[in-house]
Amino acid sequence: MTDAATMDKIVALCKRRGLIFASSEIYGGLGSTYDYGHYGVLLKTNVKNAWWRAMLQERDDIVALDSAILQHPKTWEASGHLAGFTDPMVDCRACGQRFRADHLGDLPCPQKPSKHAGEGPQCDLTEARDFNLMFETTMGPVKDSGATVYLRPETAQGIFVNFKNVLQFSRKKPPFGIAQVGKSFRNEITPGNFVFRTREFEQMEMEFFVPPADAGRWYEHWKQARLQWYTQLGLRADHLRLREHDPDELSHYSSATADVEYLFPIGWSELEGIANRGDFDLTAHSTHSGEKLEVFDPQTKERYVPHVIEPAAGADRATLAFLVDAYDEEEVAGGEAGGQRTVLKLHPSLAPVKVAVLPLVRKDGQPEVAREIFAALRGRMQAEYDEGGSVGKRYRRQDEIGTPYCVTVDHQTIEDETVTVRDRDSLEQERVAIDELGDLLALRLAAPWQSPKLATV
Repeated sequence: MTDAATMDKIVALCKRRGLIFASSEIYGGLGSTYDYGHYGVLLKTNVKNAWWRAMLQERDDIVALDSAILQHPKTWEASGHLAGFTDPMVDCRACGQRFRADHLGDLPCPQKPSKHAGEGPQCDLTEARDFNLMFETTMGPVKDSGATVYLRPETAQGIFVNFKNVLQFSRKKPPFGIAQVGKSFRNEITPGNFVFRTREFEQMEMEFFVPPADAGRWYEHWKQARLQWYTQLGLRADHLRLREHDPDELSHYSSATADVEYLFPIGWSELEGIANRGDFDLTAHSTHSGEKLEVFDPQTKERYVPHVIEPAAGADRATLAFLVDAYDEEEVAGGEAGGQRTVLKLHPSLAPVKVAVLPLVRKDGQPEVAREIFAALRGRMQAEYDEGGSVGKRYRRQDEIGTPYCVTVDHQTIEDETVTVRDRDSLEQERVAIDELGDLLALRLAAPWQSPKLATV
């Protein structure tokens, strides 16, 4: 079966329904920066909440942290970002554009898109040079060399520099983890593919500190746990894979790294990386700060520097993957308005809106009853009231934002206090008593779920 989703269709849907759109659009936009609208905020928040739930509520060996975006410049000296966080860059003298030198074969020439960058008839590329990806700014009112700070390129270092603080207050000992969600910034030379690669993005990272001898076992554990997280939230298993890095791909500190990859419309691409970072980070920060970042083992009476297993995911990439996997187009016949519908078959826990309440007509007391139902439901789940346009158009609108259930108030409702509940995926409708509605929806939203696309493969 060929997937209906293309990147162009996803971008168009996100703009049409207010999920995600270009930032600063009234000024012509700013390259590869995006704003999340109402439904996009709800969707990405649900993705992050699902991650927090997997890290904190379903485990007792991980604690939370929210470190500052601006950190002492020595943080980035110790981590190696000042010296080595670079990509090779070339300029084209003909068009003035910049490109990553190692991605030329994947990038179109701005002047002749049928050719790759550097292959056009007018292309004139400079020699490659290193380009540091960190955004640099100044702190305080005076701009001098001592005031230079950086926007963090990753959230992980905020965890490492707080290791000693967390160790003292959390009463944890290895194996244990520190989890964080937050914004990071990388001055990418060639960002693109919608929110897949942007200069400002949100990460969901966890550093799991373990005794050195146990690092290999925990590395295997976290690879499988993180792959399973995506399938439990509805991504199709045949669109996911774990790919171990080849030796020449590994970072200098990593003894092993694997990527959770998803089959996007642009091809297999990284969703999340799981790395065995060894003791590089804690040792480096201990050396540069003079603080001992180690633990005491009461059984062996020895001190040691823990090794670190790091699952690092992108909230924006994960959101994009869930959008792509949920996107579908179907021909609808029968009782509903015929024709093609576009629908997001999202896992109910991720859906921006769980239930929409719709009066069939805006008269005969139906809006008043619908408002009462909406008021009762919204305290239990994310609900929406919608009375604009025909009920068929309202169904289509809710389909496009992935709402699992629509509740329709009609003439019969006024007579017997029942409503119609419509299922997004099956399109089945049933009559339900108003006083049973909240409990019924709560049970269905909490029930096990898998992508309806699996049944059509």
